[in-house]
Amino acid sequence: MQKILIVINDAPYGTEKAYNAFRLANQIAKDHEQAKVRIFLMADAATCAVANQTTPNGYYNIERMMKIALSKGAEVKICGSCADARGLKHVELVKGAEISTMAEFTNWVVDSDKVLSF
Repeated sequence: MQKILIVINDAPYGTEKAYNAFRLANQIAKDHEQAKVRIFLMADAATCAVANQTTPNGYYNIERMMKIALSKGAEVKICGSCADARGLKHVELVKGAEISTMAEFTNWVVDSDKVLSF
C-alpha cells in the first residue's frame, strides 16, 4: 500500500492551498483506493479543522471537504503547538481530526512514500 502524506500550512480561506490539497486527497481516494492518505495541518492550516464552518453558497467549504476525506479513510492530524498558538485548545474540531505532535508528524514523514506540501 502506497502512503501519501499531504502537509498543509495555509489557512483554509484566503488562498486556495487547503482547497487544492483536499481536492487532491479526495481524488486520490476516489481513483486509488489502495493508497493511504494522511493529512497533517500545520501553522494557520490548524484552523482548517475547526467545526461548524459557514461559507457563502457556491463557495467551497474546507470542513465538508475534510469530512469527505475522512469518510474515505484519510487520517487528519493537527500540529498541537500550532493549534495552541491559535487558541484552538478548547475549540470543537471536525470529528475524526486529531491533535498531534511533532514526533508523530516526523514518523509520518519517514514512513511515507510521498510527501506533498501545500
